[in-house]
Amino acid sequence: MRLMVEFTTEPFELVNFPDHAVAARRVVDEAGLAVSVGPFGTSAEGEAEQVLAAVSRLLHDTLDAGASRISFQVSVVPDRSADPDTPEGVGTQ
Repeated sequence: MRLMVEFTTEPFELVNFPDHAVAARRVVDEAGLAVSVGPFGTSAEGEAEQVLAAVSRLLHDTLDAGASRISFQVSVVPDRSADPDTPEGVGTQ
């Protein structure tokens, strides 16, 4: 099973890249996850065990680096190879 984790660390800093954000990016990079950085958060995708291990480490490392809040959303990535014609969201509850 593949998972995607979307996360944001706070406090936000507009001028500098905060230490907790650097720690978070290092964790997902070192875990070998496919990473996408957006304006309001970061997403990373990989095999379930890989993602879950990264989430645990991300919590520890970002808190140690000064994060005051970490928001997560973990989602199962649909297996498109089973039926590539099924619209997104259909049959995924």
